[in-house]
Amino acid sequence: MDTLPVPLGSSGMSAGSLEEFRVSAPAEVQGLLKELMDGNVLVTLSTPEGMSYTTTVWSIDAGRSILSLSADAGDQRVADLVDAEEVVAVGYLHSVKLQFDLQGLTLVHGHGASVLNTPMPREMFRFQRRSCFRVRPVGNAAASARLRHPAIPDMQLLVRVVDVSLGGVALFVPDNMPAVHPGLLLNTVQLELDTDTHITVNLRVHHVSAINQQSRGLRLGCEMVNLSGEGTRALQRYIDGTQKRRRLLAL
Repeated sequence: MDTLPVPLGSSGMSAGSLEEFRVSAPAEVQGLLKELMDGNVLVTLSTPEGMSYTTTVWSIDAGRSILSLSADAGDQRVADLVDAEEVVAVGYLHSVKLQFDLQGLTLVHGHGASVLNTPMPREMFRFQRRSCFRVRPVGNAAASARLRHPAIPDMQLLVRVVDVSLGGVALFVPDNMPAVHPGLLLNTVQLELDTDTHITVNLRVHHVSAINQQSRGLRLGCEMVNLSGEGTRALQRYIDGTQKRRRLLAL
């Protein structure tokens, strides 16, 4: 998984270094948005203040150049998005991360549904997620995550970390645990990757799938939400160290 969107320059990336990822042809932008809509792909809207809201593309009006996103009119976060000066959208198509800015969000009420309308983005950024290395714990190293299930907040769960990247983590959970659905936010998860790497972060569930028929458990593919700079550096050191150990074991 990839990291959440960051303003240009905050991660050392210049506008020039992003040029190869830019999509600005209107037909191509519209085509990518249509793929998000047709696949009912989850799209996370976020603000610089750290607020996030998960939605889907409701419709694309190419004639009027309007993009509509599903919205719960009773959710305070929707009102906050309408008032926000800066909103960034992120969605995933297979191994590709799509990121684009949204301007002038407006809440529109229809027959039985509400949507957020916004002008069609003039450009998008298309990042290959495979450029973000994903590693599995090496050897006997037991990486785990401590979390509280939203349905049973009084019970602390200890689950296994399957793999981790700079922006995401996959967790193995027993299949008898209460259901976890895509879009769910797991707050204050404590990742214990090794004796030196302990990270606390919120996780947004993106995928839920069976690992294999014998595992009797599920794989949760999660995105790290608002990981701190210190946490990012610790995670990078862990990934680099794990890759080195794996190469040494392969010799």
